[in-house]
Amino acid sequence: MVDRRGYRPIVIISGVTERPGLLAIRAAALFDGVTETLQPDPLIIVDGVTIVAVDSAVAPPPHARVLDLPGATLLPGLIDTHMHLVFDGGADPVTSLAARAGDEDAVVTAMAAAGRTALRAGVTTVRDLGDLHHLSLRLRGRDDLPTIVASGPPITTPAGHCHFLGGEVEPSEDAVRAAVAERADHGADVVKVMASGGRMTPGTRQELSQFPPAVLRAAVDGAHRLGLPVVAHAHGTASIRESLDAGVDGLEHVTFWSADGVDEPGDLIGRMVQSGVAVGITVGNVPVPGATTSPAVRTRTPGIITNFRRLHEAGARLLVGTDAGIEITKPHDVLPFAIAQAAAVLLGPAGALRAVTSTAAAACGLGSRKGRIAPGFDADILAVDGNPLTDITALRRVQAVLARGHQVNQDVPDRDRRNG
Repeated sequence: MVDRRGYRPIVIISGVTERPGLLAIRAAALFDGVTETLQPDPLIIVDGVTIVAVDSAVAPPPHARVLDLPGATLLPGLIDTHMHLVFDGGADPVTSLAARAGDEDAVVTAMAAAGRTALRAGVTTVRDLGDLHHLSLRLRGRDDLPTIVASGPPITTPAGHCHFLGGEVEPSEDAVRAAVAERADHGADVVKVMASGGRMTPGTRQELSQFPPAVLRAAVDGAHRLGLPVVAHAHGTASIRESLDAGVDGLEHVTFWSADGVDEPGDLIGRMVQSGVAVGITVGNVPVPGATTSPAVRTRTPGIITNFRRLHEAGARLLVGTDAGIEITKPHDVLPFAIAQAAAVLLGPAGALRAVTSTAAAACGLGSRKGRIAPGFDADILAVDGNPLTDITALRRVQAVLARGHQVNQDVPDRDRRNG
């Protein structure tokens, strides 16, 4: 039996139809974070911060508030697995941070603004992989911000990559164990280690390792003893190998960067697949007039993409992260552009969407409550205008965002109208 609108009576879990304060969300289609296809005519029931039921072509409960989104596709809130709230996404984020680093309240205010920018674009969870003095920990639990998974300052060598964030330690086993313990004491969710240099830090080189292998192993062992996962920034082939040998849980960038190009990975692709390590490929840029890619990156990009494709074809566990904040083409709402890039060159639309929803949630330790639209999961929901499986730019046409059941204000510039 159906009503005159074409909906059949709702049949969901016991007691839902009798409870006040429910929110019913209706749309044209739903991507659940896992499957390859869209579910038509979805109805999601939200009770507080939690999804309590998901059905199709049914009427809402009689006492529910209804959010009707005709023509929209519903998705799990997006997860950016590599972001830096502390950087402003400007022309020189390091100098900008240095100018305000003496005023921690000002830094926190700017970080909160960055988080709100991400949230309004549908990014309901961020993994902050490098902040200043653990300031991202102050932002956790706020209703106006994404869920934040935080590493605190990355562990690096004296004058090493991102040393200006306050995480430099002597490259000794005792020093890195103490640094890991300090992050655990602060309440960090993950430990970030700079296994190689990086292009943001003069004096470091991406192809060179920063820590001796035994020291890197001590950092991982110390973190695992404290129940913390370890993510390694690793560009150069040696740092990738040493990070795998140490038993890290995640690898970021993995460009196989060499002094004059991109290395052949050899056995490392098979090792990454066998270990199950989460491999974060770094993609995504918004178009900015006059902004250009550095020659070093531009000449290496084809080789990097080739190796990413080999990882994907071999069955590696790939994440899509943005490194948001580190330059002018990477604002904190860049993730929809990254998803489009990953879909086009590597994963396809469904694969790219899984990489920023269910796969990302699992890598962040949140797989039991985020990254899917299913009963019992957090009510992190993104509604976009159109079908992202056939038009991935639909992700930039945001109709609504819910973060833990709270509807987010959409008063932000529409990047799709900026000809992005």
